Amino acid sequence: MIVLSLILAHLTADFLLQTDVMVREKRKYLRKHLLHHTFILLPVLLCFWLSEFEMVNPLKNVVLPLVFIIATHGVIDFLKLKLLDGTTDKQNMKNLLYFLGDQFLHLAMIVLACTFLLNVSLSAIAEKGIMLITEKSSLSVPNALLFIAIILIVTTSVSGHVIRMVLGTLPAQLLSFEGRYAFKNERKEDKMNAAGGLTEEYTYFTFNKHDLSRGKLIGYIERLLVLILTFYSAYPAIGFIVTAKSIARFKQMDDRNWAEYFLLGTLTSMFLGIALGLLLREVLL
Repeated sequence: MIVLSLILAHLTADFLLQTDVMVREKRKYLRKHLLHHTFILLPVLLCFWLSEFEMVNPLKNVVLPLVFIIATHGVIDFLKLKLLDGTTDKQNMKNLLYFLGDQFLHLAMIVLACTFLLNVSLSAIAEKGIMLITEKSSLSVPNALLFIAIILIVTTSVSGHVIRMVLGTLPAQLLSFEGRYAFKNERKEDKMNAAGGLTEEYTYFTFNKHDLSRGKLIGYIERLLVLILTFYSAYPAIGFIVTAKSIARFKQMDDRNWAEYFLLGTLTSMFLGIALGLLLREVLL
C-alpha cells in the first residue's frame, strides 16, 4: 500500500499540481520544484509512520526515505535537463524517451526506498503482480482505490504529455490559424454572363489560450471515456467517439498537414486509453 501511495503522491506532485510555467522554468526553480515534492511526499510518509510503524524510529521511517526520494529526484531531473540541452522540439521520439526514462527512474527510486528503508519486500510485490495478472488474487479495497487514482492520472495528465511529445510542436500554420469554410453566391454584374456562380471563401482565426485549453480538456474526457468503455468491453462505442471527433473537424480534413496531425493525435490517444483500460480490467477483475 505504501508503494502505491508514494507513486500516487509523485504523480500528483509531478503532474496534477505542477503548472506549465513550473515545467518550463524547472531549471531556474529546481529547488522550489523539489520543495514542492517534499510537501506532497512528507504527509504520506507521516501517515504511514503513525499508522503502520507505530511512531517508531522516525529517522528510518520518515526522514531517510524522504531525503533519498527527493535527492534522487533532483539528480534525475538535473541530468534530464542536461540531456535536453542538446535536443529541439522537433526531436519528438528523443524527448519522449527522455521523459519515459525520467519517470521510470523516479518510480524505481520510490520502490528502492520502500524496499531498503521501509521494509517492503520487492519479491512480494513482484509475486503479487504476477498473481493479479493470472487472476489468482485481487487487490484490497484501499489498494484498488489507489491503483484507480494512479490510472486516472496517467490517463489524463501523463498521457497528455506523451501525446504532446509524439506530435511535437504544433506546426506554425496550424497554430496561427484554423480554417473555416464559408460559401456565398457571387452575382456577376457582367450583362453578357447572367449566370451566377458559387465561389468558396476560406477564412482564418488565430488560436488563443482558451482554444488550446478546450482541446486539452477534450483530450482528457476522450481518454477517460475510452478507458471506461474498454474496462466494460464496450469497444463498438469507442467508434462513436472517433466519429464525433472527426465530424467536428470535417472541413479541416481537406488540409493534409492538419489531417495527419489530427490522425496521429487521435490514434495515440485511443491507443493509450485502450491500453490503460485493459490494464485496469486485468488488475481489478
